[in-house]
Amino acid sequence: MTEERIPPDKWGAEASTPTVQFYHSAIRQLIAERFAASGLTWEEAVQDPSLELTRVDFEKMESDLLATGYRFDVSALVSLQEEPDKYKPLPTVGDSGAQPQDESGRPIVGVGDNVFQAGADVSGTARFISTIETVMTMMEEGVSDGTIAVIDDSGGTLTVPILEFFDGVVCMGGTVRSHLAILTREYGIPCLMGAELDGVQEGDQVVVEYSRAAADPYADVSDATRDRPRMIKTS
Repeated sequence: MTEERIPPDKWGAEASTPTVQFYHSAIRQLIAERFAASGLTWEEAVQDPSLELTRVDFEKMESDLLATGYRFDVSALVSLQEEPDKYKPLPTVGDSGAQPQDESGRPIVGVGDNVFQAGADVSGTARFISTIETVMTMMEEGVSDGTIAVIDDSGGTLTVPILEFFDGVVCMGGTVRSHLAILTREYGIPCLMGAELDGVQEGDQVVVEYSRAAADPYADVSDATRDRPRMIKTS
């Protein structure tokens, strides 16, 4: 079926993301092909169960999308664990040894997007939380005062049991519209999302610029010129 035979999109606008656009186009083309092959009128076709889209159809669309090299962003750690071939790997923290410095000569070990503007910056201890075992230990032993949780799972499910006890959160994935961002906003816990970290380690003392303005949730996250709040290593 040529593109000309595919019914036009009645909403007349591009999808918000390439992934959505891929599925919209695939669904429209499949429906058009089946409708043309059925020999039915449109009124007959919409009532015919044999023309309904099935799970197999959607699995084929997903397979075609993944065949292009595309990988989904992780919204929950369990997704990556169960189907690693479908998802982008979680970000890791390296150490380039070339961190820029702030006005006081301290290393800037990260930048991110502020979920909301807090009343003040927050100083504390960076604690990396990426496993259920770490969460279970903190549930049993308690979360230390001044904990700034460094998380790679933007879904938020992993840390929900202890989220309220953090002084701050720095997440290496997602955006200010992610599940974790919504949860931290509701709890009133300062949070940076989509953080890029370099040179910060477990136990480092840091200060995070949570008092900076909140990020625009509809801004282009790929804009490298935007001024992002910083995580600064203090000791």
